[in-house]
Amino acid sequence: MEIAVALRDLLIETAESLCGAERRRFMANTLDKLQLGQRQAADLFGWGRDTLRKACHERRSGLTCADAFCVRGRKPVEFHLPHLFDDLRGLVQDHLQTDPTFQTTGLYCRLSASEVRKQLIERRGYTDEQLPSVQTIAAKLNLLGFRLRTVVKSRPQKK
Repeated sequence: MEIAVALRDLLIETAESLCGAERRRFMANTLDKLQLGQRQAADLFGWGRDTLRKACHERRSGLTCADAFCVRGRKPVEFHLPHLFDDLRGLVQDHLQTDPTFQTTGLYCRLSASEVRKQLIERRGYTDEQLPSVQTIAAKLNLLGFRLRTVVKSRPQKK
């Protein structure tokens, strides 16, 4: 089937402006109205065949498939190492200091993130490959409320 270039561009532009189930519904309606197959539409409009297959299935069944965007991507380190937070709290607990000015409620850790990582390997039995990077451990310590900076009273006094 021959489709004018202007119509083709309009259909592509319209599909790009939509997202999710609305886009798939538009694609299925286009296939139905123009009486095209999935392969033809994929070649003509540049749409993915898997998306077209899903769109036709949704049109046939009347059910809309849920897009699971939240389950995509990389899982956080807590997912792979469920006891990491408890182990971090246990290691850092002995090395905590409060702010000497008592202006904040934050707890300052006298250990560096690299030292915490070393102690996790030595004391808690983690391997080097299991543990995340030093930056990630520092971020998780900050998330737990332990600030990794020097306490004001331990800095040298100005004269």
